[in-house]
Amino acid sequence: MTPRHTGVVIPARNEEELLPRCLAAVAAAVKSAESEGPARVSVAVVLDSCTDRSAAAAAKAGRDHGLELHLLETAAGTVGAARALGVEAAVRLGAQWIANTDADTVVPRNWLLTQHQLAEAGYGLILGTVVPDSADLTPEHLSIWHSRHQLGENHPHVHGANLGFSAESYAAGGGFASAAVHEDIQLAERIKAAGVPWLATDWIRAVTSGRRDGRTPEGFSGFLRQLLN
Repeated sequence: MTPRHTGVVIPARNEEELLPRCLAAVAAAVKSAESEGPARVSVAVVLDSCTDRSAAAAAKAGRDHGLELHLLETAAGTVGAARALGVEAAVRLGAQWIANTDADTVVPRNWLLTQHQLAEAGYGLILGTVVPDSADLTPEHLSIWHSRHQLGENHPHVHGANLGFSAESYAAGGGFASAAVHEDIQLAERIKAAGVPWLATDWIRAVTSGRRDGRTPEGFSGFLRQLLN
C-alpha cells in the first residue's frame, strides 16, 4: 500500500548555508509524489547543538517552498540520537513511511515517489546511493571516487543520507542507536535480520557535500578523506 503519510527526517548541525538547498530538493520531491495522488509529507529538521542560524534558514526555506516543516532542537550531540528524535516525531504525527537524508544532501525529484512505489510493492527498507558533489572535488578526485565506489542495483552501501523504511520496519529493527557513527548501517542490519523485504537501488541517487571535514568525521566525509588522501 502506498504510504498516506511520509515523514522526512533531516539531522543538521550548523548547516545554515546548505539547508536551503536540501529543503528545496525535498520540496521538489514532495511535489513529484503529490502529482501521483494525495500524499501528506511532513519534514522534521533536527537541529543538533547548532550555534549558527540553521533554524532561521530552515524556517525560511520551509515557508518559501510550502513545506509542512517541524523544527526540533536537541543537544544530543550524535547523529544517531538526532535521527531517532526525528523519526519519533514523524511517527507521532502518523507517518507510515520515513525517508531520511542529511542537511548537506540534495535528493532527486523522484526520491519520494520511487520510495512510495517500492513500499507499495512490499519493500520495507530502501537503501539509496549517494555521490559527492562534483563542485567540491577536483576531476581527478571525482574519478578516483567513482573508480572505487560501486553504484547500481544491489549495491553494498548504506547511507543515512538516502535511506527509507516503513514505521513498522523501524520498530522491528529497534530504532536508531544513539551513536556518533554507523547508526544507519547498524539499523539496516537489524531490519534485514528481522526478515523485512529490502532493496538496494541506484534509482534514487542523491548528491551530498564533497567536503572532507564533515559534521560526522567518521561518516561520508571521513570516507572521502581516507579515499582521496
